[in-house]
Amino acid sequence: MELILIKDVENLGFADDVVSVKNGYGRNYLIPQGFAKLATTSAKKVLAENLKQRAFKEKKTISDANAKATSIAALSIKIKAKVGAGNKLFGSISNIDLSKAIDDAGFEIDKKFITIPGSVIKRTGKYTAKIRLHREVIFDMPFEIIEDESGKKKAPKKAAPKKEVVSKEEE
Repeated sequence: MELILIKDVENLGFADDVVSVKNGYGRNYLIPQGFAKLATTSAKKVLAENLKQRAFKEKKTISDANAKATSIAALSIKIKAKVGAGNKLFGSISNIDLSKAIDDAGFEIDKKFITIPGSVIKRTGKYTAKIRLHREVIFDMPFEIIEDESGKKKAPKKAAPKKEVVSKEEE
């Protein structure tokens, strides 16, 4: 079954793509959810005309996305996390945490457009994530997970061993 995607569908395609899927997936999920419509010959002609008209606007969008990508890639993102023994994190770092760090730096990126290899990070160190700003603009974003020094508690001081006082009466 051929469908024209109305919205981006993860692991399938982007909006305005013509995709071929199994009948049940298209009929029972994509069309009722509003993610796609049937790719009839007239719908394909309308889509082709719309894509021609959008081509000029698309060039400007891509150039804006490229400019934003270079400025985001130039950022030095360091995410602080609580660390245990052997540089293991308490919990994990995911695309949500990276999205918040980038938002704090002044750029808004939705978490669904950030892909971290392995989906979560459980150790300190340097990593890279793939960020998609546009279907044609995907770049690698380096970032670092560092230990949160403020969250560390100082080890309690050991009390001096108690000395037993032996009274003369007990002797």
